Amino acid sequence: MSSRRGFIKKAAIGTVGITTAFSCGVSATNKDGVPISVKPQKKPLVISTWRHGLAANEETWKQLKNGTPALDAIVAGVGVPEADPEVRSVGYGGLPDREGKVTLDACIMDKNSDCGAVSFLQGIKHPIAVAKKVLDSTPHVMLTGEGALQFALSEGFKEENLLTEKSKLAWKKWLKDSKYKPVINIENHDTISMLVLDEDGNLSGGCTTSGAAWKMHGRVGDSPIIGAGLFLDNDVGAAAATGLGEAVIRTAGSAMVVELMRQGKSPFEACKEIVERIYNKHKNHKDMAYLQVGFIAINKNGEHAGYSIRPGFNYAVCDNEKGNRMEPAASKMTKNN
Repeated sequence: MSSRRGFIKKAAIGTVGITTAFSCGVSATNKDGVPISVKPQKKPLVISTWRHGLAANEETWKQLKNGTPALDAIVAGVGVPEADPEVRSVGYGGLPDREGKVTLDACIMDKNSDCGAVSFLQGIKHPIAVAKKVLDSTPHVMLTGEGALQFALSEGFKEENLLTEKSKLAWKKWLKDSKYKPVINIENHDTISMLVLDEDGNLSGGCTTSGAAWKMHGRVGDSPIIGAGLFLDNDVGAAAATGLGEAVIRTAGSAMVVELMRQGKSPFEACKEIVERIYNKHKNHKDMAYLQVGFIAINKNGEHAGYSIRPGFNYAVCDNEKGNRMEPAASKMTKNN
C-alpha cells in the first residue's frame, strides 16, 4: 500500500511539473546564459515615436506586407514624415538652427548590426535614405556635414531648400528674443524613431530628425549615434530614443536599454530603469527644467513598451491583432513641472 501511495505521489508531482512547464513557456537561455522565457513571436510588429509615427507605420507595414526587406520598409515609412512640411521636427519643413538653416541627422541599423548614419546634413529631404546608402555603399558608419552632402549628391540625391515659409517665419519670430529653451512634448526637438520585428523574427531600426529648433549651427544630437538614439541586438531586442539628445548621449541610452533586456528584463522594465537613471543623473543639472527623454523598445517575442521622464509621450504601434494605433507611454513624473 505504501509503495502504491508513493507511486501516485510521484506521478502527481510529475503532472504538476509538466503542467507548469507548458503554462509558463519553455525555459531556455540566451547566448550569455541568462534564463529567458521562450514565447511565440508576435510578428510582424512596427513601433515608432509620436503621432507622426502613425503615417510612418502605415507605409512601413504596407511595404512589409508586399515583401519589401525591413530596412527598405523603414526608409519608406519614416520617409513619409521626412517629406511632410507639417511635421516640424523631421526633414522638409523642420525648424532650423539659430542661423536659419535646416540640418538633419539620421541612422539605420539592421539585424546583422550593420549600420549607417549621417549628421549635420543640409539640403537633402530624406537623410534616412542617405544613411542606408552609407551602410550599403561605404566602409564607414557615419558621414557628416559637407562630406555627407557630397556623398548624397554622388548617389543621385537632389539638393533642395528645406526651409519652408512657415518654418522661416517661426525662426524670424524666435530671433526677436533668441532664447534657447526646448519645449517639453512640443515637437520642436523630437525624432521619429522606428523599430521593426519582421516576419522572420529579425529586428531593424531607424531614426531621423531635424534636431533641436534654434540649436547652435553644427550641433548634433543623439539621433544619428548608434548606441544613443538607436541600438539593437538581433538576439535580444531593440530600443530607440526621443527627447533631449544631450541627455541620451551622456548615458548611451538605447544601448543600455538593450543591455538590460539581455539580462532578462522586459522592454518596460528596461526602458523604465534607464529613464530613471537619466533622471537621477540630471535632477540637479541645468537642463532639468526642460528635460524630457523617452524610449521605445521591443524584444524578440514582440513585447513592446515606452517610458519617459515626463508625461505626454506616446508611440504608434502596428500589428496584425489591433492594426495601427497610438499607445501612451508611462512616465516617472506625473506633471511637467
